[in-house]
Amino acid sequence: MLEKLQSLEQKYEELNREMSDPEVLSDPQTYNKLAKAHSDLGEIVGKYREYRQVLADLDDAEMMAEAPQEADFAALLDEEIATLSKDKERLESELQVLLLPKDPNDDKNVIVEIRAGTGGEEAALFAGTLFRMYSRYAEVERWKVDILSSNATELGGFKEIIFVIEGKGAYSRLKFESGVHRVQRIPTTEAGGRIHTSTATVAVLPEAEEVELHIEANDLKFDVYRSSGPGGQSVNTTDSAVRVTHLPTGLVVACQDEKSQLKNKEKALKILRARLYDQLQEEAEQEQAAARRSQVGTGERSERIRTYNFPQGRVTDHRINLTLYKLDLVVDGDLDEIIDAVITADEVERLKETVDVHHD
Repeated sequence: MLEKLQSLEQKYEELNREMSDPEVLSDPQTYNKLAKAHSDLGEIVGKYREYRQVLADLDDAEMMAEAPQEADFAALLDEEIATLSKDKERLESELQVLLLPKDPNDDKNVIVEIRAGTGGEEAALFAGTLFRMYSRYAEVERWKVDILSSNATELGGFKEIIFVIEGKGAYSRLKFESGVHRVQRIPTTEAGGRIHTSTATVAVLPEAEEVELHIEANDLKFDVYRSSGPGGQSVNTTDSAVRVTHLPTGLVVACQDEKSQLKNKEKALKILRARLYDQLQEEAEQEQAAARRSQVGTGERSERIRTYNFPQGRVTDHRINLTLYKLDLVVDGDLDEIIDAVITADEVERLKETVDVHHD
């Protein structure tokens, strides 16, 4: 581990020197690329330097403790050695996590697709609850939310809603939200007051840039039609809705939220690009036989990941057996405790995998 950390520190210093080169300073593109690499290494190098300092302080304290000392000073040294030993262990754990391979998509924006599952109108209302939950979370994180496509119901729910969340690290925080979310509550539509169970499916995709995924114009077929709202009433009197079909894969995306055909076309292409990118990644993962982490779930869209029980005010994440009795806060966007716990479980699982690889 120490060799790896030393080479990263050397790389960090090298980038420092390159960034102050006048030639680089006059080329914004190269400078920005180096600045990003430098910034990415900043946290781990800072942590490594802190770790080295703790090791040096611990060595000094242990050497002093070996020499004869007065009782009071010896007690102080013992205390300092105990504190420094704890710091050493903590920093070693943190460095191991920081050395784990970084998901290249972590800094990307995300496209979130929420679809009502079983449960009719109540499932559509729950899809709306989830959309508001993620929107509120994005607001707290100072991220921007833009609806790409939605299919609203008359009672204010959604059969389907697709939106983009733009902000640094959005994918790293939200990638484990994919899966089936289940709700248990008394529907507003239910006069008898019985508890119903409904579901909604969430898919979180990293947004794909045009440079990462070029789509041939000949591979696309566009259809335009008149958009319609809930109950079939016409939203527009012109053919502004757009349906795009990717001919090689058969993927179809339709957008009708905007009054402008051009804007609908842009949004449909954004969704299509993310879905194609997701498909390519999935194929690559299967080829590498990247065993999906068992602890944090399979990442399969069909996996039930969380239950929101309104009568008990409880939310349970089934992948890590975490139950919180603060449902109101969670659906109002207070997701950090759940997200942090799932990310930690994933890191633990990945650390186990690296240990297993070294043992094999």
